Amino acid sequence: MIKFYNTLKRKKEDFIPIKKGEVKIYSCGPTVYFTPHIGNLRAALFVDVLKRVLRYYKFKIYDVVNVTDVGHLVSDEDAGEDKMLKASKRENKDPYEIARYYEEIYIDNLKKLNIILPKYMPRATENIVEQIKVIQELENNGFTYKTSDGIYFDVSKFKEYGKLSGQSLDEKKAGARVKLDDEKKNPQDFALWKFAVGDNKNHIMKWDSPWGEGFPGWHIECTAMSNKYLGENFDIHTGGIDHIPVHHENEIAQNTCSKAIKNINFWMHNDFFTVDNGKMSKSLGNTYTLQDLIDKGYSPLALREVCLRTHYRKKANFTFESLDAGENNLKKINDFYTKFKEIKIDENLDSCLTKIPEKYLDKFEDAIKDDLNTPLALAAVYEFMTEINRKQLFSLCDKEEILNFMERTDIVLGLLENKGEIPQEILKLAQERKIARDKKDWKKSDELRDKIKLLGYDIKDTKDTKEAYILNIIK
Repeated sequence: MIKFYNTLKRKKEDFIPIKKGEVKIYSCGPTVYFTPHIGNLRAALFVDVLKRVLRYYKFKIYDVVNVTDVGHLVSDEDAGEDKMLKASKRENKDPYEIARYYEEIYIDNLKKLNIILPKYMPRATENIVEQIKVIQELENNGFTYKTSDGIYFDVSKFKEYGKLSGQSLDEKKAGARVKLDDEKKNPQDFALWKFAVGDNKNHIMKWDSPWGEGFPGWHIECTAMSNKYLGENFDIHTGGIDHIPVHHENEIAQNTCSKAIKNINFWMHNDFFTVDNGKMSKSLGNTYTLQDLIDKGYSPLALREVCLRTHYRKKANFTFESLDAGENNLKKINDFYTKFKEIKIDENLDSCLTKIPEKYLDKFEDAIKDDLNTPLALAAVYEFMTEINRKQLFSLCDKEEILNFMERTDIVLGLLENKGEIPQEILKLAQERKIARDKKDWKKSDELRDKIKLLGYDIKDTKDTKEAYILNIIK
């Protein structure tokens, strides 16, 4: 049984999907106002491993990663400038141009890190109607009030506010870091819609609404888009731990009080990167982008290996020494795999390694099922490689088992750089599908295609449908 740590329950729980065989996941994505740094990418890598583990166990994934291109102010307390407008002024470009530019960089980073792109990646600016609808529901249900600068959610009317962070509203009030706005009833009240008045009068990104011209607050987009793409109930919501006390608390309040989202079974959060055991921040000048690492000669997958060596719920300390180790480990894995793809074997040998791969695959699977324990999963792969390297002679059966082990575990790890040939398991399924199509057994053909996709590949039919080619969608 797969177990995940549920932030809402503060414990590990057995993962049982709402609908058998499929999992719906919503992940808080990038605010596309700047090049993502490695801390942002750690969150994306955590979600990637989560989805890969579920695919490993043959679940069909429906996943959404939102793109925030409006409404995210520089402060969680709805104060300061919209991050998109700040970037627009910094670079003297239209905010839409800024958004598309940094969105492309983000997606390019995901591809370089072997991160499987989500099924849906909606933008906040393209879902304004849906956000207005949720705000209207909140208004109709009596949870909003109007100030001179916007429509706000009254958290005092939601008695469960604070249940995700474990802090009551009174505790949150006592710990409030900002002076209460003259018009806000509670420090934690948050903007649902900001009016194009005052400092926001010349806001470039604005829309008509029942309350006047303006733009949405940051939090509302996640409620609107998760409902639109995943429905009223879904399995998992992810994000960084910094989202727990504000953004995700606000989401839960919106979800429940608008009735847009009735239930989310698991809330899962990743911890941060530190740098040399200290805080990573732009002001300290110690943030790194993926391109910074590439320019220094590192493979993007070395960063992936560094992240896999630390459990997603623990702080990962970034140093160039740890990145050097990641580069070396990446080389060992790929050299080992390449060696056995090219190795000359003695065809007269008939021994098999059945028990060795089985032993380490059990270790690997025990680790990934235990709340995505990638450090132990990686250790199982390294131990397997060490034991195999001690052997001198290999049969054809041995070679197939070794390659199968490395390809199987890489469905989760994503560290093999050049798999080259399509694995035999995939080719066999493709052949079965071809036979089914020749017999016009379309149901079986679709089932086999789904099996192939769950293993990280896709199969595309040519125009005459007699032939097909296979794509490695994980790579």
